Amino acid sequence: MDLSKIYYQVRITEGDMPKTACVIGYKAYEWLVMRFGLTNAPASFFMLMNKILYPYLDHFVVVYLDEIVIYRNTLEERVEHLRKFFQVLRENLIYGKRQKCEFSQHDLHLLGHVIS
Repeated sequence: MDLSKIYYQVRITEGDMPKTACVIGYKAYEWLVMRFGLTNAPASFFMLMNKILYPYLDHFVVVYLDEIVIYRNTLEERVEHLRKFFQVLRENLIYGKRQKCEFSQHDLHLLGHVIS
C-alpha cells in the first residue's frame, strides 16, 4: 500500500508552523499540515506509523518511507491482518489511494527488488 498523500494528513504542531512559512507578494503563508519536501517529513511519517502500527510491526506489517507491506502465509491470515490494518488507519483518519494498492501478490516489486 502506498500512502504518498499521508504527509498532507499529518498536522504540524502549532509552534512549528512559522518554520514552514513562505512569502508570496506581501503575505506570509504557513503550512498547517506536513508536506513532503519538509526536512523531517519522512521521520514524522515513520514516527506516526510506529505509533499507530506498533502492535503489528514485524508480525505482519513492514513500513518503509510511504510504502507499507502486509504479509502472511495463508489467505485467511492476510484477510484478517488487512482488516486490522485498515481499522487502525480508519481510527486515525489516515487514507490511502485504492489505485495504488496491490493485494494478494505472489511477487512484490519493492525498491528495485522482487520479493516472492
